[in-house]
Amino acid sequence: MFMGEFKHNIDTKGRLIIPAKLRDSLGDRFVVTRGMDGCLFGYPLEEWSALEEKLQNMPLSKKDARTFVRFFYSAATECEIDKQGRINVPSNLRAFADLVKECCIVGVSNRIEIWSSDRWQIFSEEAEENFDEIAENMIDFDF
Repeated sequence: MFMGEFKHNIDTKGRLIIPAKLRDSLGDRFVVTRGMDGCLFGYPLEEWSALEEKLQNMPLSKKDARTFVRFFYSAATECEIDKQGRINVPSNLRAFADLVKECCIVGVSNRIEIWSSDRWQIFSEEAEENFDEIAENMIDFDF
């Protein structure tokens, strides 16, 4: 399980440190792709395989399903963690998530998310402001 929030800088070559607390669960290689809300999603290989099964069962007759699968898969790339604990984020993914300098790596249950610090700040402030309302509107959400 992934959890926590970590800040690291991405360099001009697209190398980003993955925090040690997350590396153990990710393994040496994992898949990174476009996420939602302007961030990147990173999945351990076993989680990626489970997700692939679900995506393969999406109805091809639905345009939204085809579009989602194309968009999601077309940017997916397998990243390998180097000896310094870094991955190389491809330029198309850096552009999508606006990763220029400071990044925020967030653990979210079965995946990590990679955000530009600016986008994460905006998202966090909005979520904090509306958290009680969001929690109340969740179906079957009980502590």
